[in-house]
Amino acid sequence: MKRHFDHDMTMDAIMRRWPGTIRVILGNGMLCVGCPIAPFHTVADAVREHALDEQTLVDELSRAME
Repeated sequence: MKRHFDHDMTMDAIMRRWPGTIRVILGNGMLCVGCPIAPFHTVADAVREHALDEQTLVDELSRAME
């Protein structure tokens, strides 16, 4: 599936569309899988909550989407 990442997408939407991203999310210590906030948090929200670098996570997610 071709990568199409929209920064307004929620973490839940990203994991559902690209299941390979779940490994990246868990590998970064994020527990978005099953989290009741995942349908509302964007990547920017999630990295702020987990004190991660947004560009690094976006790059990792993008690679997992390919």
